[in-house]
Amino acid sequence: MIFEFKCNELPINIFSDLASEFPVYIYWSADKQVLLYSTSVTELFDDERIPKPLKVSDEGISFLLQSGVVPPPNTGYQNIYILGIGDTAKVATVNGKIEVIFEHKFPFMNTNRLQADEIKPNADLILQMLAEATINRIDKSKPSFLFQSMGKDSNTIALALAEAGWQDRVTLITHKSKGSADESEISKKIAKQLGFKHQILYEVDHLQASHKLAIKEYFIKAPFPCMDNVSALYPLYLEQLPELKQSNIIDGGGNDSYMITPPTKRELRTISLSRLISQLSFMRKFINSESIFNPLLRTPSEWYAMAGLSLKDANKIFPNNQSVYPHWSRESNLRNKLDIFYSKTDIYSSITIAEVHIRKARNFADSIGSNLILPFANQKLAEYFNKLSETYLFNRKQLKNKIILREILKNRIGLDSDKLGKMGWVYSRRSVILQNWNEIMIETQACKLWHQVDLLKILNRMQNRINGKDWGAIASCQYISRIYLISCWYNHNKYLA
Repeated sequence: MIFEFKCNELPINIFSDLASEFPVYIYWSADKQVLLYSTSVTELFDDERIPKPLKVSDEGISFLLQSGVVPPPNTGYQNIYILGIGDTAKVATVNGKIEVIFEHKFPFMNTNRLQADEIKPNADLILQMLAEATINRIDKSKPSFLFQSMGKDSNTIALALAEAGWQDRVTLITHKSKGSADESEISKKIAKQLGFKHQILYEVDHLQASHKLAIKEYFIKAPFPCMDNVSALYPLYLEQLPELKQSNIIDGGGNDSYMITPPTKRELRTISLSRLISQLSFMRKFINSESIFNPLLRTPSEWYAMAGLSLKDANKIFPNNQSVYPHWSRESNLRNKLDIFYSKTDIYSSITIAEVHIRKARNFADSIGSNLILPFANQKLAEYFNKLSETYLFNRKQLKNKIILREILKNRIGLDSDKLGKMGWVYSRRSVILQNWNEIMIETQACKLWHQVDLLKILNRMQNRINGKDWGAIASCQYISRIYLISCWYNHNKYLA
């Protein structure tokens, strides 16, 4: 459903639900005469009142290049905005024009929580609410799949569905990574233990014609650019599992905001120093992206899973580039005196998690007409966890979070998350780049955003670095992928055509 605010109507506040299970997407015309909003981005973009093609935002592309994410409410498009966790749009008519003031206030602060002896977590209730949050969103006429890792989130959802008796109606699927990072066998054992069907999805190194077509179809239909490193590989799963199209896709994302994401030991060491070193922002104009000095110049906010090209390289590649330093410096200063546990969680969950990791899943679901379900982002569940004491959510000394989920999984199915450690879906980015270099060059050279002479120099420079084992090699792989992803989106997306 699409809503419209008209000139001279009473002022309104627009915001998403608490954990942003359903972000609100806004179109606010350049002449400030039209404002449309909806929780469905595809319905909004397809509305005839929005002129097509949409226009690219120079600021948005600048953030994608240098940070890997566009901080909401802004997006990669002009006149398109997103309201996520803690965001509000105050809309009113001023002198015959629609004016919008965007505000952000993180809703999951410690001041909202009860004491440990006032409310204790109830494992049965948590699993029941989690099952209901999933089942109530499932379209029973379609097959259902849960993206499963060996992690806490997806397996807690699997446990909840198992206890609700849904084993025969949901299939668990896991990506098989190469090397020690592979978690598919452990995931398979958990699925079998809980009584679910399980399917392993395999990496594709060398892209065949069918893979290239699937990737192109994805970029045609995916609403937003997304810099998650595996976003372009998601469409390759369709060849192995065609039933994913127009299905129910269940994802474990959505609880990092209210369960709080502790800083890492490295972040604790570097944040204070970063406040000083980041003042040397002028150096961003002089260093290569893969230089070790590039990450050292980050502001404190940028340490939370943000990385990108140096200002020097971004300026050369993208003629309309803008420095992102003023924005992140301002954000860091706003949080300078806040508890680092909450300041990190605010930045990390409402920007990086929401618009990189979860956006990857949203884009994939939208591109194949599937119904994405994020049980942990459910309003009722978020309200419940927001009342719990820190004691049950994270440990300040050990820098661990999701304490209650760890306990539930260990007690119910013997899954010891502390012993296993944290793993994720990974793939050999270097191998994919080297084996598909011609395809990368075709896409990037066809993209009219870039200054091609400098682009070619920078890509070749980075390609020469990726065979190494140092930080510069890893960074080069990431930034080549970054430029490729933006190029594919710009070249093929139907909303820009």
